[in-house]
Amino acid sequence: MRLLPLLFATTTLAIEPVGYRIQLDKLSDGFDGKTCWVHPRAGAIPGATPSVVLTMQKLRLTGSDVFYALNEMRTDNLGQTWTGPVEHGATLGRRPESDGGEVGVCDFWPKWHAKTGTLLGIGHTVRYVGDHIPKERTRETAYSIYDPNARTWTPWTTLAMPDRTTFHNAGAGCTQRVDLPNGDILLPIYFKSKEQKEYRTTVVRCGFDGAKLTYREHGDEVVVPIERGLYEPSLTRFGDRFYLTLRNDRAGYVTSSDDGLHFAPPRVWCWDDGTELGNYNTQQHWVTHSDGLFLVYTRTGAGNDHVFRHRAPLFIAQIDPERLQVLRKTERILVPERGARLGNFGVTEVNEHETWVTVAEWMQTWGPNYSDYTIPMKYGSNNAVFAARILWEKPNSAWNQR
Repeated sequence: MRLLPLLFATTTLAIEPVGYRIQLDKLSDGFDGKTCWVHPRAGAIPGATPSVVLTMQKLRLTGSDVFYALNEMRTDNLGQTWTGPVEHGATLGRRPESDGGEVGVCDFWPKWHAKTGTLLGIGHTVRYVGDHIPKERTRETAYSIYDPNARTWTPWTTLAMPDRTTFHNAGAGCTQRVDLPNGDILLPIYFKSKEQKEYRTTVVRCGFDGAKLTYREHGDEVVVPIERGLYEPSLTRFGDRFYLTLRNDRAGYVTSSDDGLHFAPPRVWCWDDGTELGNYNTQQHWVTHSDGLFLVYTRTGAGNDHVFRHRAPLFIAQIDPERLQVLRKTERILVPERGARLGNFGVTEVNEHETWVTVAEWMQTWGPNYSDYTIPMKYGSNNAVFAARILWEKPNSAWNQR
């Protein structure tokens, strides 16, 4: 069943644009032709000058989602210099399982937890048999805690869920979370039972004491009956409402909530004239300023048919939080297209003056030869890792309420 976008009149209350400029930094580039860096996402440790800890991992170019141990890069001077990458194989690498396979962590996202003063990274598990992901597999939400002095991560562990039948394949990969003032975490996950075809999304309210993440409750199950359902969700809070953006194979979706647990029916992401945005089968994430809410996304129609699933360039635009529409006139390019996909990225609130979007050029391409990295290289890509720094004209007071 195809769910049509909700159409609205184009007349709307004026939304004050939020001013910013973009500074694009290249953290690294180059690769060995066999693996490439993916999933660079960072967390900021507050201070007079914040420390930014970025994790990423290598992907094998031959194969589908063959990930290796997480690595770390770090800057203590707002990106003037970086250390790393340093591999954390002992704590954030694969582990053998009793059936002869292996299990590792991927789609990881560090974020500062203010109540406990902890950099907490959350992702999910991925299983391999001979470097292939089995068709039938379990999955769990995985997490680890950073020691900023020793510059190490604790061995990853998993979040215990109340019902392993319902949450047979459940994880928080590539998801933005919201930390509440009391320390509880609103963590969006996607899941399905062994029998289900479509992923459902829900928000789990978790407790976190600085060492252990625990399940408390979960909210509505949000789903559409289209192919793989709704997955890779990201949550933010703007004003007194919560906003959830979701991936689907045919279109990106959005919904909102009063409490972060119970949501209105999801709708397709549209421009403010009611036409579809053109994002599909990839992530979208939030950039949240106290004066305005932004979406970061990829889409069709940008002269980018040669890019796998149109996952570049990386765009940013302000949204209308009442109508849940993207304001077309505010669209800007955050990271330009150079032939490689940019769909797997992260957002980091560094301080009240800067928000960073981090992304790597993923060097696989369209089939049939997905590993032919020479195709994206023709357009200039070289597995560069970028930080697009959004430099706010007005301080972001929402940063103090993370």
